[in-house]
Amino acid sequence: MPDALPVLDDLRDESEELDTLVAELSRDQWSLATPAPGWTIAHQIAHLAWTDRAALLAATDPGAFAAEVDKAAAAPDSFVDEGAAEGAALPPAELLGRWRSGRDALARVLAKAPAGTRLPWYGPPMAVPSMATARLMETWAHGQDVADALGVRRPATGRLRHVARIGVRARDFAFAVHGLTAPGEEFRVELTAPGTGEVWAYGPEDAAQRVTGPGLDFCLLVTRRAHRADLAVRAEGPDADRWLDVAQAFAGPPGAGRAPGAATEGAGA
Repeated sequence: MPDALPVLDDLRDESEELDTLVAELSRDQWSLATPAPGWTIAHQIAHLAWTDRAALLAATDPGAFAAEVDKAAAAPDSFVDEGAAEGAALPPAELLGRWRSGRDALARVLAKAPAGTRLPWYGPPMAVPSMATARLMETWAHGQDVADALGVRRPATGRLRHVARIGVRARDFAFAVHGLTAPGEEFRVELTAPGTGEVWAYGPEDAAQRVTGPGLDFCLLVTRRAHRADLAVRAEGPDADRWLDVAQAFAGPPGAGRAPGAATEGAGA
């Protein structure tokens, strides 16, 4: 599936960068608290491994995956935490091995999927490139939690364009999940790519309302890894301004997000 291959390459690189960050951690470091309440570094990696396994099941056994969706529907407030806790209880070496084997198996299956394949998911079915992009977004976002726990500042890369694109495409969902009506008009979004100065642009050039800023900051915003007040993302127009308060790139409830002045720093902070 040619249109998925570049995203899969970026997903591999994003995963390997996070793998390097955790591969040599001590057992005590695996137990370090991250900014997500109640989640250690082990919980973060366990969540990625759990979601990769779920995506692999969706791609290879839709019937079995449907049963997992039913389980999630029966415990919507706890099934994600329970999955993370189960993996976090494993010895670090075993957890790391599960994450590596699961993500590799998923990548192989997605790379071989026929054109036009749509995979069942916890929300609407997803095209293969969309599934790969969502896995990259989650890997980067949870990797940010790990980096914050370790006090590490990761270099921003061009792979963030995938995260930014999801954040823009999820605009109306973000309004809806907060009980708000999405604006009828599109916004213009212009983000500066890290390192190159390239501009990632979305929406009509003549849109009345706009969002601008560093691509890194926008990605931190839509993954709720930093508070808006600590970022250099700017809005022009009342609806665009409201969006920056509720923006998120991921499905599910928004959660509390980071408080102003929390550890993660954006490019413009």
